[in-house]
Amino acid sequence: MAEKQFTVIADTGIHARPATLLVQTASRFDSDINLEYKGKTVNLKSIMGVMSLGIGKGADIKITAEGGDAEEALTGLEELMKKEGLA
Repeated sequence: MAEKQFTVIADTGIHARPATLLVQTASRFDSDINLEYKGKTVNLKSIMGVMSLGIGKGADIKITAEGGDAEEALTGLEELMKKEGLA
């Protein structure tokens, strides 16, 4: 299992557009990928799950991946977060 911590820096937090990008990126991988925030864990491949967390600016989140392409998945998600100015 691989995991990475992030602090959300986007003024709008993780709202609909960035949540959609995260879900689309996570869905490209076979690994089970989860997003954890304030003790709640959701499947990062579920837009409703991600949106239900209400992640705002300054939030500390953790993304975990388990499976054959777990490291690759986390690298892809980290690159997206940086490119989009999310974390």
